[in-house]
Amino acid sequence: MLLFRGRGSFRAGYYPHFQNSPSVIFSAKPGMDRRLLAPLLVLLLICGGCKKAQNLGKPDAKSSPAANKAAASPTPAVAAAPTPTPMPAIDRNARFIVLCYHRFEDKPHDSLAIAPTEFHAQMQALKDNDIAVIPMKDLLAWRRGEKSIPPKSCVISIDDGYISGYNVAWPMLKEFGYPFTMFIYTNYVEVGGKSMTWAQLEEMRDAGVDIECHTVSHRDLRHAPAGQDYNTWLHSEIYTSKDILEQHLGIKISVFAFPYGTFNETVRKMALEAGYEALFTVYGQHMGIDAPADQLGRYAIESTHPDVFKAALNFGANGEPASGPIASAQLAAASMVTQPMNDEHISDSKPTIKANLATMGEVEPTSVEMRVSGFGLVPAKYDPQTKLVSYEFTQRLVPKTYTVILSAKVNGKKVETKWNFTVDSNAPMAKSAAAG
Repeated sequence: MLLFRGRGSFRAGYYPHFQNSPSVIFSAKPGMDRRLLAPLLVLLLICGGCKKAQNLGKPDAKSSPAANKAAASPTPAVAAAPTPTPMPAIDRNARFIVLCYHRFEDKPHDSLAIAPTEFHAQMQALKDNDIAVIPMKDLLAWRRGEKSIPPKSCVISIDDGYISGYNVAWPMLKEFGYPFTMFIYTNYVEVGGKSMTWAQLEEMRDAGVDIECHTVSHRDLRHAPAGQDYNTWLHSEIYTSKDILEQHLGIKISVFAFPYGTFNETVRKMALEAGYEALFTVYGQHMGIDAPADQLGRYAIESTHPDVFKAALNFGANGEPASGPIASAQLAAASMVTQPMNDEHISDSKPTIKANLATMGEVEPTSVEMRVSGFGLVPAKYDPQTKLVSYEFTQRLVPKTYTVILSAKVNGKKVETKWNFTVDSNAPMAKSAAAG
């Protein structure tokens, strides 16, 4: 609004150029010449128009708050992309062994026990030979490509759940700082005698000991008890045992050990379907990252076969066991799993003789021969897939000691081993049920 006052008179006029400008009040003194007002008025109009032109194109704070806000807001910083976590370096050339123990007794009276002093010496030998003892979880993680393991590694396992694993072996393993795995069959927990209790297993669990599955009853999984449906019974041995351990101890079971190291295709398939990540036999061998998960071998350590442990220690110059006819013969005789076991007394007068030849190496299938004292060469059958050779007697054996001689060609050279068993009518029927 522009107001003019002159000579006492009052005149008002509205000028749109000044609608956004402060009001201008001009007062003329009485006697001022009106002719002087005209130039001043023109000058004011020109200045107001210039200011209006300068404001053209600028955002109006009242009419465009969004634009005003955008102009006032700083440009947001672009977040830097996170640095990807590098994949761990995996030594795919590393080799590992798995040792299998059962009982620890001052005076071992069968092949399943070992003297505590001998066990302590073996633990020291692992250290002296630069063989790293690793937990089962590290072995599985390495096989999944998640971490590496030392070039020469060892997993220690103790089967069944004997109390000596708790009060004899465990203190020694803690002395060396060695992790280990307990393979438990659930029917043997808290039954008295030499068995462990759930409380002792809980104590070991809380201390970081790995506890895994070894079935419910520790029977040969290829044959159901008389009168029971095979698949139903097998499902319980594989699934129910896992559930019992998980429920009692609040743990996750990932690994399974076959009793006696024996299985068939049905057993193997069901165990994998049950969610086990690794399945273990007792056919000792040095293994690499690509060893089949459903047939991982363990060296069964026995007082009656001291060469088993020596064979396990021998990673060779490049991580492989020693080769040659003498070494092969030693390895076969030391670590071969047999049925009946060496020096075992059995009550069955019509036994099935079995042996696994996995530790011999690449056996020529047609060269395998089995001889039994008093019978000579017997028509044994050899399965190249399972590495098992077997012969079932059709006639009754008289009570006495028998020698089995097994031979085969490995890399063109003959390898031979032998063991003894005794048919004894007074032998307990279930004596061999604790093996493996």
